[in-house]
Amino acid sequence: MRVPGTSQSLAERLFVTLRGEIVEGRIAAGSKISEPELARRFNASRGSLREALMRLESLGLLERRVHVGARVVELSERGLLELYEVREALEGMACRLAAAHRSDEDLAELQQMLDRHEQQEELQAGKAYFQPEGDFDFHFRIVQASKNQLLIDTLCNRLYHRVRMYRYQLGMPSPRAKRAFREHSHIIEAIEAGDGELAELLMRRHIRASRHNIEQKLTQDN
Repeated sequence: MRVPGTSQSLAERLFVTLRGEIVEGRIAAGSKISEPELARRFNASRGSLREALMRLESLGLLERRVHVGARVVELSERGLLELYEVREALEGMACRLAAAHRSDEDLAELQQMLDRHEQQEELQAGKAYFQPEGDFDFHFRIVQASKNQLLIDTLCNRLYHRVRMYRYQLGMPSPRAKRAFREHSHIIEAIEAGDGELAELLMRRHIRASRHNIEQKLTQDN
């Protein structure tokens, strides 16, 4: 996953910056996007800005409405649960493929990632299980290990940042933190053993349990 840097084009830097601000809520969900305002803020050409906005739209972070223009997508309970339904099916498939295509390098990197996660103070206290973006995110890395480019594009590009947007803005400290970590460990064990059927089953159960946890939280908040 690329990060802002001098080697990137202006459009790329705008895309990465705006993506982060939308995901973290610094540009509010549902808010209208003003191209002139952003062009002034970043001292950017309209061409570079429009290229960045088109990429954000392709990720599902922006939507265009007739007579309104571009807006940041709204957050909704239904939208969140639909994302989890899709993730359950597709990430289960990713696990099955990862078990079939696993390499020693993939397995070593997955285990190293879990070892780093295990050192988190909040996880050890059972309060939360935070995963940094991209290569340090368990789910992101499992999908990458599937070696299926269409699946990678769908989950790591088109859906990934929308999922993170919900996580950031709804706030999801989880009573399942330690259990979720154990579930990740068992999924990796199944992938390492080459048992794609078990790996898929475990991932589907893992995401379903997360969805149920979120449904309970939303019910309590309402």
